[in-house]
Amino acid sequence: MSAIPSADFTNDPGRKSWVVTANRPDTDFPIQNLPFAVFKPQSSSAAYRGGVAIGDQIVDLGALAASGALRDNAAMAAQAGGRSTLDDLMALGPDCWSALRRELADALLEGSPLQSRLRSCLTPQSEVEYSLPATIGDYTDFYSSIHHATAVGRLFRPEQPLFPNYKWLPVGYHGRSSSIMISGGDVRRPQGQRAAGGTNAPTLGPTRRLDYEVELGVFIGTGNPLGSAIALDAAEAHIFGLCLLNDWSARDLQAWEYQPLGPFLAKSFATTISPWIVTLQALAPFRQAFVRDAADPPPLAYLDGDANRAAGALDIQLEAYIATAAMQSCGAPAQRLSSSSFRHAYWTIGQLVAHHTVNGCNLRAGDLLGTGTQSGPTPQEAGSLLELCAGGTRPIAVGTNEQRTFLEDGDLVSIRGWCERPGRARIGFGTASGRIIAA
Repeated sequence: MSAIPSADFTNDPGRKSWVVTANRPDTDFPIQNLPFAVFKPQSSSAAYRGGVAIGDQIVDLGALAASGALRDNAAMAAQAGGRSTLDDLMALGPDCWSALRRELADALLEGSPLQSRLRSCLTPQSEVEYSLPATIGDYTDFYSSIHHATAVGRLFRPEQPLFPNYKWLPVGYHGRSSSIMISGGDVRRPQGQRAAGGTNAPTLGPTRRLDYEVELGVFIGTGNPLGSAIALDAAEAHIFGLCLLNDWSARDLQAWEYQPLGPFLAKSFATTISPWIVTLQALAPFRQAFVRDAADPPPLAYLDGDANRAAGALDIQLEAYIATAAMQSCGAPAQRLSSSSFRHAYWTIGQLVAHHTVNGCNLRAGDLLGTGTQSGPTPQEAGSLLELCAGGTRPIAVGTNEQRTFLEDGDLVSIRGWCERPGRARIGFGTASGRIIAA
């Protein structure tokens, strides 16, 4: 039986909420979404607690559990989700996640008899601050966009842009979980070894080629025992949900250090994620068939299956924006740098999980997987400055009189994501943003 969810009553576009801001056509958080985050009132000594977005409000899961409005698995899930991280909720598994979503979707529905009881559980999003949603014990970043891999490969290895293994397995590396931060934090320019072109004598100093990467993050819910594997058909039942992710990258450090063992200091200094985790059930209406070029080799059996081929891809729109220090000082709006879709990914989220565990590696609740930079087939769909600026050789115009090849101190980078199609409610991910500060 496939773990890929199909649309149900909670995805019905005709459903409206008594929280009126959830009914606006441009909201990220209609009643069909109901994503999770961890929050507390701004500048307070209160403990962080889990919540669910609805319009411009947050349902406090601890207060919801105490209200007695929910039953059985939904009540157990709300109680677990009301703690300082979502770890316990993630570990409960899909039956409890689904029960909470279904009962909350009905409780927030226009005309619900629980309206008066739930109103006291709401907190305005404008009055809160966010924390990391889970205790991220491990972080693995993949390389699932063939368009990004090919474009970057041409810059570093024009004679062989793709290594022979790329079309056979999801390439990845083990990242640094301790430097993952929530959206809105400052990103300090990292220092490290850099080697000028044509020399093998490096110098130590701040990166001169700081970049962003537009990615999605995949939060693991229930894990697997050490020595076991998660089959592709069961993989998505182990996924709690998706967020936005920016894997900040120092390209000059990366070019010097990445062979033979891959990224290290060029990546480990900062990774930014959005506060909100969108569930796979909320994304069910935006599934697409997973297709490959007919000339490419078919995946090995453990990475292939009828359900993955039929609905493994997700049409999630992804955009990157920049606001330089000068733009911010004069109140100019951020400028969009690129736009693409996760449907172009060469590997699905289910395949990432199946490959990660095929050797017996045990995933745990709260583990985070990055999809790798998501770029589309055209140059305008590139998910990094490295691609947009052709390795720094082709500056792009920013604002009224500035240019960029790589990021400068004071630049504010924001990643946005959403799903949209006729006849369906718009499902948003919020924003993952960070401002560059000096080394």
